[in-house]
Amino acid sequence: MRPLPVASPPTNRQVPTGIRLDASAVTTLSATLITGGSPWRVRRLGPTARATFDRWLAGDALQSRDVALARALIDQGLVHPRFSIVDDVTGLDVVVPVRDDVAHLGRLLGELHGFAVTVVDDGSLDAPAVAACAEGAGARLVRLPENRGPGAARNAGVAETTRPLLWFIDVDVTLEDARRVATSLVAALGDPLVAASAPRIRGAAGGRLRERFEREFSPLDLGAPSGLVTAGGARAYVPSACLVVRRDALGAGFDEALRVGEDVDLVWRLLDAGWLVRYDGAVSVAHEARATWLAWWAQRVAYGASAAALGARHGSRVAPVVLDESTLAITTSLAAGQLTTAALAVIWLAGRIHRALPVEARRTRATGTLLARALAGTIGPSARAVVRTYGPLVLAAAVAPRLRRRALALFALGTLWRFRAHRVTVGDVALGVADDVAYALGVWRGAARARDTTALTPRFGPGESRNARRRAR
Repeated sequence: MRPLPVASPPTNRQVPTGIRLDASAVTTLSATLITGGSPWRVRRLGPTARATFDRWLAGDALQSRDVALARALIDQGLVHPRFSIVDDVTGLDVVVPVRDDVAHLGRLLGELHGFAVTVVDDGSLDAPAVAACAEGAGARLVRLPENRGPGAARNAGVAETTRPLLWFIDVDVTLEDARRVATSLVAALGDPLVAASAPRIRGAAGGRLRERFEREFSPLDLGAPSGLVTAGGARAYVPSACLVVRRDALGAGFDEALRVGEDVDLVWRLLDAGWLVRYDGAVSVAHEARATWLAWWAQRVAYGASAAALGARHGSRVAPVVLDESTLAITTSLAAGQLTTAALAVIWLAGRIHRALPVEARRTRATGTLLARALAGTIGPSARAVVRTYGPLVLAAAVAPRLRRRALALFALGTLWRFRAHRVTVGDVALGVADDVAYALGVWRGAARARDTTALTPRFGPGESRNARRRAR
């Protein structure tokens, strides 16, 4: 199944007013080497590029001749551009899809006072109540006679609006300071190649176990670091719960055949077309947890099940685990209990890193630092990815005495990796396991129904997007 089309980005390359290093980026030897980004990489700069980069870090403005180098570093997620801040949000059309949730709609419309808001009633059972709420807040109302899903509702809102920027907001999102959120997201679109931007989405604060878990470990929360969205990176997509998009980038809009995962599909289509998508972790909004345990579980299963439909459109991009040759050798050796082979694989990786360094940087300390970064950025996330999709199989393998110790170790590492930077309770860990199991069951159920194992098949190698390969050529 071919993904729906989106528009192509402009060919002009606007010059940023400045740059800043990504939070993960580290420079060494006067910026001869830059490491970081997502996926993690090592970038070597020649003498001329290094001098230019040092000048940028010292605060000098970028010149038109600097665009090619700046754009390469921006696209790799190593630096972020600064453009003139846009404090004008009058070019925004806000689109809010809703179905019967009048209480949340009233609260959200109160927060959006002063914005041009279009409410799309997606087949509500009590349509008059939704209409009264929207009209009472001065919002435009678009009524769909039957429930068609969030993608179709957003598309209907797009069709009834005209401003150049669209701000999609889910009805159960709390903004607190709508103008601050809007200004920050619009500012990212000062870069003409950025098609969309999104804030951090955290669970709403609350005292119940489910609310406390969502506050720290919401599936929509992509963390505090800001940066580019990159397929296969730490930020592989951004959710549409709060998303600003250029109208002229949308093309055919959201895929209405997708009830879940329509936001992932849109972001990947934008990336493949050559657009950039930015995530602003410094700005956050709140998204409420599901009201009941059953609804919470069903949400996780639905997220997992959406992988099958995404796989039909985007192929191996939905692979649950991505391993390059080094990571594959190390992880499979550890899983098999072959410690000597795993040690040799680590030495082999260290040799690759050492040879990739400039001659003047080939020191044991530099190689060791980069090796540690590489291992931390692959082993833990790989175990996490395995447990996220194959967790029930890993636990089943623990029944066999010969596999028990390794299977339990893998399950523990994959489960606890998400909690590595948090203080957690036994309840948090239990919910984390339930979250992973529900998601895994959803992935397997979706694959069985679609009779397609793409979402269950690991990918070996970098698996670049079509756009990345096109740029390389």
